[in-house]
Amino acid sequence: MSLRVVTAPTPANPASPSFTRLDTSLLGRWWWTVDRVLLGAIALLIGVGMVLIMAAGPPAAARIGAETFHFVQRQFLFVPVAATLVLGVSILPVRQVRRLAVILFGIFTLLLVATLVVSSEIKGSSRWIAFGPFALQPSEFVKPTFAVVTAWMFSSARSQDGFPGNAISILLMAIVGGLLVSQPDFGMTMVVAGVWASQFFLAGLSLFWVVSLVAMGVGGAVLAYHMLPHVHDRVDRFLDPQTGDQYQIQKSMEAFTEGGLLGRGPGEGRVKEQLPDAHTDFIFAVAGEEFGLLLCLLIVALFAFIIIRGSLRLRREDNLFVLLAAGGLLTQIGLQALINMASSLSLIPTKGMTLPFISYGGSSMVSTALCMGMILALTRRRAHGEAL
Repeated sequence: MSLRVVTAPTPANPASPSFTRLDTSLLGRWWWTVDRVLLGAIALLIGVGMVLIMAAGPPAAARIGAETFHFVQRQFLFVPVAATLVLGVSILPVRQVRRLAVILFGIFTLLLVATLVVSSEIKGSSRWIAFGPFALQPSEFVKPTFAVVTAWMFSSARSQDGFPGNAISILLMAIVGGLLVSQPDFGMTMVVAGVWASQFFLAGLSLFWVVSLVAMGVGGAVLAYHMLPHVHDRVDRFLDPQTGDQYQIQKSMEAFTEGGLLGRGPGEGRVKEQLPDAHTDFIFAVAGEEFGLLLCLLIVALFAFIIIRGSLRLRREDNLFVLLAAGGLLTQIGLQALINMASSLSLIPTKGMTLPFISYGGSSMVSTALCMGMILALTRRRAHGEAL
């Protein structure tokens, strides 16, 4: 008589994070349709930002007499919030992304109006509303949601006969632009207007409107130069450094020079101790001094990769709204990063703009997470003819 041992099949580990292509759950569908490579690049960018905040935060805290890790701790509070927002928004279907953007645009536009009344002035601008120990910058959230709302208007104008989508979009641009200039925040106005113009062009803008928008853009820049003192001063100092204070730019360029190819090493930077905005507008200079040209190139490569990768995901997209919304959001991220890095390198006048996911600032961190989450949601793979 022979004995045979029968073994029971091993049950699947319920905690396993792996998904099969047959998994029709919400997370399973998300996992196989989202761009996981793009998601990884976003995670890497957040990681680089955390490292640079740990380098730039303590000297900034020392200058205001705060605890050593005051800015580091505050920024790290927003990292899990941002990560959750990226993942949560990326799960949404296209229709829900549009609805979310419309609701948030309405809320933060009202808060943008409120900054003209209840905001306290900081460095000559009224951009923040205080909520206890934190300050909210509504314009950071208006920026990505406005891109989605205007994409909806432009696409509806093409798909629905008689719908005044273009006129509504122009009106919204005038309202948002007027509110931003009133703060004043000319740099943010330029980004929002640039994204809006790129969407208008992609939506089939006629040659007449192209020429008209270029003329209005040039006229607006000239008007800002003559009517806004801080814009006038920054442009004059850029064109002729002898006409004004160039302290921050000089220190920023000194940081890049000191860093060279490989940098002075983590925590070894000295220029950041003398650079007032080293943890915000000039954090790219901190990267240059402590980690050298190699990390600066990595940061540039990460932003370029995110924009190119996102654009490639849209190659076969046939829905105009998705094309315009995702294209506008990608343009916004690229333009903001370009302005920040170019300002640090004295290639353009300083704009007081954060580097997405890297500069200190809760509003910037969370709004960039919202933007990236919407990009991931809009670029997810969908079956042909799948309802939006």
